[in-house]
Amino acid sequence: MMIDCHQPVGLKERLMFFYNFLQAPGQVGSITPSSHALAKQMMKPVDWKKAHTIVELGAGTGIFTKWIDELKQPDATLVSFEKETNMRNRLELLFPGALFHEDAVELVSVLADAGLGKADAIISGLPFANFPQALRDQIMEQVYAALKPGGVFVAFQYSLQMKKQLQAVFSEVSVKLVPFNLPPAFVYVCRKEIG
Repeated sequence: MMIDCHQPVGLKERLMFFYNFLQAPGQVGSITPSSHALAKQMMKPVDWKKAHTIVELGAGTGIFTKWIDELKQPDATLVSFEKETNMRNRLELLFPGALFHEDAVELVSVLADAGLGKADAIISGLPFANFPQALRDQIMEQVYAALKPGGVFVAFQYSLQMKKQLQAVFSEVSVKLVPFNLPPAFVYVCRKEIG
């Protein structure tokens, strides 16, 4: 499927991202939004024809949100989490069909309250390296519990720091380097075992 609505990130989005990085670098994690090459790699592992419930963690300025909105089936639901209030409010206006929430630690209860059950795919832009270990553990517990058997968790990081933890949670973990991003990023693809 060709994506034609993903022009390079505009100056407004870059400035908003940079401003939020300066305000809360532990939550934002980078000075610039993700590249087209990284977004494309993040979307590859998802079976878009079969995914009915898609979760996005750390939506930021909406780079991945645009791709998800374009690729998902019309009857699929996107549940997106973004901690930063201004970014989340902006995304709610841009993507009125998506459900937006603040805290990824509430992932399981948010899906249950929305009557969505388990997620087919969870796509994460969260800067895990900036989080205390206790928060990483909490979020990973939520991710694993929220995924359907056979579901996929796709996350990018700027280091291999999360590899060991992801391998302890998921039976299948692969890592791919995306050099055409600032800085270069690693994409983790993790599948939840069936049965």
